[in-house]
Amino acid sequence: MRRALSLAWRGWGRVAPNPLVGAVVLQGDEVVAEGFHGEFGGPHAEVHALLTGTFHSNAHETIGAATILSLSDGRRILRLTNFSTSNGPDVRVYLVAAPDVNDEATVEDAGFIELGVMKGNKGDQNYDVPAAVDLAQYRTVTIWWKRFSVNFGSVPLAAS
Repeated sequence: MRRALSLAWRGWGRVAPNPLVGAVVLQGDEVVAEGFHGEFGGPHAEVHALLTGTFHSNAHETIGAATILSLSDGRRILRLTNFSTSNGPDVRVYLVAAPDVNDEATVEDAGFIELGVMKGNKGDQNYDVPAAVDLAQYRTVTIWWKRFSVNFGSVPLAAS
C-alpha cells in the first residue's frame, strides 16, 4: 500500500480534478506491474496492467509471471518477470487464441501470434504486442520451440 501511495503522489499537480491514484499489481508476494495516473485526461493507473498470470510447465520446466501492460504512449507490451525455462535454438514467444494451453495441438489448432524470438531463457524481458491483437481472444502466452513444435510452458492470462 505504501508503494501505491508513493506512486500516486507522482501525479500531484497534474491530475486535478481527478484524485491521485497509484496501483501495484502483485502475483503472490511479487510485484509484476505498477503505475499511476500521471495527467488529467491521460490513462489511469489501473489500465497499465491489463492481464496477468503465472506460468505452468508443459514439456520443460517454465516458471515466472507474464503481464500485458498498456504504456502511456498507447503501446502494449508483454512483460515476463522472474522468468526461467530451458534454453534452445529457435524458441519463440506466442500469444495463443485459447484460455490455456497444456499441449502442442492446442497451439496449432487454436491459432497464435508470434511476438518474437525468446530473448533469453532466464530473467525479465519485454515483447511488443501489436495493436491489432484482440486480447479477449488471445488469452495465453506460450513458450514454443518452433523447430520441433514443442510447448515449453504457458500462462493463461486474466484481468489484473
